[in-house]
Amino acid sequence: MENLSIKATAYDFGEARAAMQNYVDRDLLSGVSWAVLQGRDLIDVNCVGWADREAKIALTTDHLFRAFSNTKLVTSCAVLRLFEAGKFELDDPIERYIPQLANRRVLKAGATTLNDTEPANRSVTIRHLLTHSAGLSYGLFDPGTPIFTAYNERKIVGPTLTLAEMVDALADLPLLFHPGTSFEYSVATDVLSRLVEIVSGERFDAFVKAHIFDRVGMVDTTFVVPIDQQHRLTAYYRGADIMDEMKPGLTRVDNSPYPGAYLRAVPKLSGGGGLVTSLPDMVALLRSLLPGGETLLKPETIAQMMANQLASGVSIRFATQGDVPGKGFGLGGAVTHVPSSIEPKSATGEFQWGGIAGTHWWISPRKNLAAVVMTQRVMAFWHPFSFEFKRLVYQAVGA
Repeated sequence: MENLSIKATAYDFGEARAAMQNYVDRDLLSGVSWAVLQGRDLIDVNCVGWADREAKIALTTDHLFRAFSNTKLVTSCAVLRLFEAGKFELDDPIERYIPQLANRRVLKAGATTLNDTEPANRSVTIRHLLTHSAGLSYGLFDPGTPIFTAYNERKIVGPTLTLAEMVDALADLPLLFHPGTSFEYSVATDVLSRLVEIVSGERFDAFVKAHIFDRVGMVDTTFVVPIDQQHRLTAYYRGADIMDEMKPGLTRVDNSPYPGAYLRAVPKLSGGGGLVTSLPDMVALLRSLLPGGETLLKPETIAQMMANQLASGVSIRFATQGDVPGKGFGLGGAVTHVPSSIEPKSATGEFQWGGIAGTHWWISPRKNLAAVVMTQRVMAFWHPFSFEFKRLVYQAVGA
């Protein structure tokens, strides 16, 4: 297990700890766990609140979290390791490896049926998939649209299809836009999981264990929590009002997103959201991408990973919220061009992402800082707690 020893500094993280405790006291979060790195040195590690509120089990660094989209960082690293091994180029068309995704069609503007399409003006590339600019969807954020209906009818997002079956189900569905021209958070990372299997000749879970987890010392990260370790999995909660993230009240929803999630094997090895992990393992992964020691990827690959890859004028956007100004996307995470009003100005240049249940990570090459902060609440991606934590960390180190 990763060493969580803290380097002695004069920094005072008391305000950050008090703020996180306040979220617990206000019945907004059950518990919060975090680690802050300066370079590769840990300068703060802490937990507040509960792993299980009902059983009064205090949250510790030994507990396990549903990573959801934090899984995408692992998958992106897997793809980039194969890229470094010369297995493909990032701008290769995906149909070279997954023929079912050739000859794409694109929904016309304002289309109300899946038949109202035109030919795509270029192939989907591996880079497009890494940056969610391929034109795929998630079938989650655009209810009432033809694509939402089709993705859900074909069970593309759920756990019941293997990666190969998921790709087959995608084969004749149109794209939302011409590849490379916009951003849509999507199942692209699950498609990349299938790419890893095809190119490596290994099941996705076996590949990431051998080439990432074992290499960097991630001993707890897995698709299925072993029976003898299930007591370590933190409870999962839903807020009182999905439209008001700051309304107090938590309801336990452990059987989400489906009964027995992460406790039993399912067909899909989702590289987009299927992992369970721990705070020490996330520290190990972040350290492996930081200078000052052996890295998982070559420095030039890491630099490319943390640089915006979207076309000029394209930013992150979500179907229900529109554009997110000042945010581009690298090879596996967001890149902050211009911090928002609730972020520290020093966050310029950050590479970061998180999971829908509130597990977040960020790396600031300019400020030599990185952190992971984790909770378990439905729809807690970019929740106010994560921005407040970040602001107080930057404040504590004077960055």
